[in-house]
Amino acid sequence: MQRLQPSRRAFLAGLGAACAAPALGHASASPIEDLSGAAFGTRWQLTGPSGLGQSRQSIEALFADIDCEMSPWRADSTISRFNASNSGMPVSAEMSRVVQVALDLASRSEGAFDPTVGPLVARWGFGPIEQGAAPDWRNLSLQGGQLGKAESDLTLDLCGIAKGRALDRAVDLMRGQGAEHLLFDLGGELRALGGHPEGRDWRVAIESPLPGQSVAAILHLPAGMAVATSGVSAQGYVLNGRVWGHIMDPNRAGPVEGRLRAVSVLAPDAMTADGWATALFAAGDEGGPDLARAHDVPALFLYETDTALCRVVTGGMGDVLA
Repeated sequence: MQRLQPSRRAFLAGLGAACAAPALGHASASPIEDLSGAAFGTRWQLTGPSGLGQSRQSIEALFADIDCEMSPWRADSTISRFNASNSGMPVSAEMSRVVQVALDLASRSEGAFDPTVGPLVARWGFGPIEQGAAPDWRNLSLQGGQLGKAESDLTLDLCGIAKGRALDRAVDLMRGQGAEHLLFDLGGELRALGGHPEGRDWRVAIESPLPGQSVAAILHLPAGMAVATSGVSAQGYVLNGRVWGHIMDPNRAGPVEGRLRAVSVLAPDAMTADGWATALFAAGDEGGPDLARAHDVPALFLYETDTALCRVVTGGMGDVLA
């Protein structure tokens, strides 16, 4: 299966992403079961009471449908057909919803989140959209299910937000099948449905983005909440002593520079957490925390210093950190 996210958000478990901490003491609780699979070039894992296996087929079908619409790695996807069009095309209600959220976030973040950076990402060796206009989200339009563009070679890349939407839809699917307590991990982005079967919040580990270190923080993920992380470790490289990652700073038309290595965001849904994590990382060392404070976004910023990993916390993130 071709991938939906690697041009911007690949393999989050390897870049300081949130991952489920081992559950403790199940003797008095319902038996815990894990169900896992592959999607979007990464792995997904569902943790909850026994009986999850019957959901595999419906989860895989859902992810396949999303891949067909939003993967820039597929020439036959809806997003690739839009990118190849001259002025735009009609899109589904689901595609319209994700694009609208992306455009709203681009506006709120003053362009730090830009869903038209695909060619810039590819120029630095990370993505599939090799041809296209210079990034400018303002040249996209959405009205009545018609997705348009002001320039014929403008392209759309939803990789900074679509995986979060996929996670939300997967959790909704499980809820519709009667699930009440589970933790769904999609490539390092997590969302809780209910609490842990033992009657507590799910405990989630924020992995360190630095080599040789394991856990940077532990948080309690309340019922219904999601956490997503953006960073540089999985799709990045060190050249001449500098770290270059796959997340672009649209203002300088290149990878984000500085000491920031990862940003984790807590939100009521994974699409919001996913998009804001991308935006805050793209905003950089100082701009990221300033942007988070301006919009009261609960976030954990991890910086590499000469001696240690430094943390900056905004919003209500401090309330869920252990």
